[in-house]
Amino acid sequence: MAATLWPPKQVLLLRALRSLVFPGVGGSGSTCCRCPLGAKRYLLTDNIVKLKEFQHKKVAVACKLTGTKETYLRNLEEKLTQNKLILKEELRTLLHLCDSRDDVELAKNVIYRYHAENRNITVGEYKFGPLFMRLCYELDLEESAVELIKDQHLQGFFSDSTSFNILMDILFTKGKYKTHSWLLAGALEVLIEMKNQDVKFNKDTYILAFAICYKLNSPESFKICTTLREEALIKGEILSRRASCFAVALALNQNELAKAISVFSQIMNPESIICTNLNIMIHIQSNMLKTLIDILQDAAEENLSRFVKKHVFSEEVLVKVREKVKDVPALLARFDKLCGKLHINGQVTTYSLDALLCHIPRDRGSHTVLLKQRTVSRRTFQPLSQSLWAE
Repeated sequence: MAATLWPPKQVLLLRALRSLVFPGVGGSGSTCCRCPLGAKRYLLTDNIVKLKEFQHKKVAVACKLTGTKETYLRNLEEKLTQNKLILKEELRTLLHLCDSRDDVELAKNVIYRYHAENRNITVGEYKFGPLFMRLCYELDLEESAVELIKDQHLQGFFSDSTSFNILMDILFTKGKYKTHSWLLAGALEVLIEMKNQDVKFNKDTYILAFAICYKLNSPESFKICTTLREEALIKGEILSRRASCFAVALALNQNELAKAISVFSQIMNPESIICTNLNIMIHIQSNMLKTLIDILQDAAEENLSRFVKKHVFSEEVLVKVREKVKDVPALLARFDKLCGKLHINGQVTTYSLDALLCHIPRDRGSHTVLLKQRTVSRRTFQPLSQSLWAE
């Protein structure tokens, strides 16, 4: 009977998550906030964030607008005052017209009214959550995004994983480029809300969650990452290689070598540049120096076609290898010779391991996505209008 007094595992996880949200509990996260790939400003790919697509749509909506933007906004304010019904198309247009904080304040009021009128109705296929998050991304209004996604009065408005993922991406990005660990903790707070609202995690959610834990780089964030991973595997979720790489890197940073080896061994097709360098880091921490040099030798002496991708090593990682073997003359001599070969072969990159981990992968399948889009509503079985196909 005593065992029943212990809280369920999920409650323990939520408590651990909350402990990271408060200031002063961030570990060494603030030391991991630099990434030389400045052009890549987020973890999610373009076909999920869709920021450029959103900005192009804003221009198109403004051009098609009958009358001026000011008149349109004034008419919506009057509808709010007169307690008139807000239409779906009116809210969609409004979100595309916003370009200032004042505009977004009006949009928030309209969202509250719209949701109050439609909370118990299935309102077709259009999702406003991702649209609002893209607006906040563009205008740097992460505070408004967090405020609305946590508001109990809007439960159900942000019912999709994309809304939460984009918001976590905003907070991760700002916490990474500005030395504000509270933004990273805020991203974990959004993760708590996602669990509380029973919004299903997808592969991008796990990438973001593990990346945030990796950046916070504390014993608490390591426990959260481990628990989330175990829960996902129990549910039969297939975690992406990228998510697993963040988990391995975090385990290495926390000197949890056995866990790093375990997670790495479960990665399918560990042939990426990140996996190559993580494997070297595992060998460094395991003190497997001879095997380590053998791996570098195999990579340097591979007689591959120029069409076959060669193993590439981070200069930062190679420096750590040299530091490890500097007191073993025979291995040091071999390493220096191999390092020269790797440079000549173009198998060394100046990017750090952190930069490689946070580097956004290229979008895949963008040319075929339109072929897979539905043209019939699941609810009404009627043809969907073009404007409702995209999120």
